[in-house]
Amino acid sequence: MGAVQKVEDGKLVESNSAASLANKSAKKTGNDSLDKDAFLQLLVAQMKYQDPLEPTSNTEYISQYATFSELEQMQNMSASMDLFRASSLVGETVLLEITDSTGRTTQVQGNVDYVHYERNKAYLSINGELYSMDDLVTVADPTYLEAYKLAAEFLNDYKKLPALDKLTITDRERVEKLDKMYKEMTDYQKSFLTEEHGKTVEKYAAKMKDLVAIAEANKGEETDKDPDTDKDPDKDKDPDKGGADGDK
Repeated sequence: MGAVQKVEDGKLVESNSAASLANKSAKKTGNDSLDKDAFLQLLVAQMKYQDPLEPTSNTEYISQYATFSELEQMQNMSASMDLFRASSLVGETVLLEITDSTGRTTQVQGNVDYVHYERNKAYLSINGELYSMDDLVTVADPTYLEAYKLAAEFLNDYKKLPALDKLTITDRERVEKLDKMYKEMTDYQKSFLTEEHGKTVEKYAAKMKDLVAIAEANKGEETDKDPDTDKDPDKDKDPDKGGADGDK
């Protein structure tokens, strides 16, 4: 004899077996959504424990199943698109935002080495760790990466410059490198810097030209000097040749 659902005060009371079945079905999926098997088990439980005096019509059951089938197809389609998208990210540089159990958010950036599929979900392998596609924030464009890298290199040397009034000829290589880098940047690459960076480099480059000109001028003056100018003209005279002492 089949089990009969308990009725109290004219209302159906959910039995422990029905609640247990629902919990087992939810746990079986391993996530927050129900799959087809779980839905069918719940549907059977609903039919089994329905009010015999007011049974649910077959049309309503069919409607529920049809609605669930449509939802399942949409979820499968969405999952397939995510898997395809994940495969196209191999070799790309991505940015993810990871939220831990305490609610703290950290960022992870790196190249996608491979994609791992588990339970119809895609996980990206970055620096030896697996991250869910749900944490993906940005896929870096190569042009962006090049501009970012160039700006980082520029700022690294920029911070090593001395104060303008303490600039010397020994800083020539760094100043000329920065000046050349900035002039060869595209407008997009310059957007990663401020206008003040460009103006400051121009000032340093102008002063360095003056220092180089002064250094070269001083070098030229030293070269033009006669090496024998400071010598005593009588120092190398032979006492046996000419002169008052030589005639003695």
